[in-house]
Amino acid sequence: MNQPDQSQVISSAPGATNTAAAKGPTVILTGDRPTGPLHLGHYVGSLRNRVTYQDDYKQFIMLADSQALTDNMEDVNKVHRNVVEVALDYLAVGIDPAKSTILIQSQIPELAELTFYYLNLVTVARLERNPTVKAEIVLRGFERDIPAGFLTYPASQAADISAFKASIVPVGEDQIPMIEQTNEIVRRFNRLANREILVECKALVPEIGRLPGTDGKAKMSKSLGNTINLGATAADITAAVKKVYTDPLHLRVEDPGHLEGNVAFIYLDAFDPEKDKLEEMKAHYVRGGLGDSIVKKRLEVVLQEMLAPIRARREELAQDKGYIMQMLKEGTFRAREVAARTADEVKAALGLSYF
Repeated sequence: MNQPDQSQVISSAPGATNTAAAKGPTVILTGDRPTGPLHLGHYVGSLRNRVTYQDDYKQFIMLADSQALTDNMEDVNKVHRNVVEVALDYLAVGIDPAKSTILIQSQIPELAELTFYYLNLVTVARLERNPTVKAEIVLRGFERDIPAGFLTYPASQAADISAFKASIVPVGEDQIPMIEQTNEIVRRFNRLANREILVECKALVPEIGRLPGTDGKAKMSKSLGNTINLGATAADITAAVKKVYTDPLHLRVEDPGHLEGNVAFIYLDAFDPEKDKLEEMKAHYVRGGLGDSIVKKRLEVVLQEMLAPIRARREELAQDKGYIMQMLKEGTFRAREVAARTADEVKAALGLSYF
């Protein structure tokens, strides 16, 4: 992968306020593909940060259902039904629709319109060189049978970001090339327009990045079945913790243990609020004399306490799907007003305003 332009990257600890917020109402755009309920990986990587960001930024949170169709056209119902499921997860973790605008991508046609214009500002060769796109093509086994919508996703993301004039976009480190390409498109358009209409953005990379799966695989993924969903029952959590990958060389309690790649400790680092006690547990494990069962017992306590109120709130909200849809409708309407203004500016700069 090419080294990212560090001028386009902001490193941030969870909960930290970026200094850009002090300069004015900075706009932040984030979101998820609604292909299934959200899990701990989403929570540590983005959700809990969004709860903090909504007090410091003008935040738009997108349910990217159109983008999800680029590799889910064979199961469109999966995308449709998960729009509400993901919205439930948002509200359950504390995202406030009065502070954050939650929107459905497909219901804002201006985003598709902007994508069409931006595709004239990027070549197929450049899209194919995007490291993130290349990696995702390999992951999905497309080879040369790449859906055109999937290949052109960088232009679509540029439309999403620029439509709301977002200057901050929280992403994982592997998504930085997408931000770079967005800024290439923005700069090219502004040169064409001969004025600054669109806004360049920076990637906000969280201190804690991608969370590994319970099986030790590099990524927590619904398709791999190695997740713990935010709505998991107490029994689900217990069963998942029992299977959590630890140290395969730690065969006896008295053996020294290893922390690297040990998923139980990675999760405790992410979620255990008692950091001093955790450091003592780590030291004990490394020198030997501490069994994996004790570590997992602590992990289960931490996860049960953290997820219980989220699950309860989610179950309560799920009783009124009408409220969820109304909230999404109102947020999407507000977002469309913003996107429509940007689309009008873009069309005017391109000489497409006739009436």
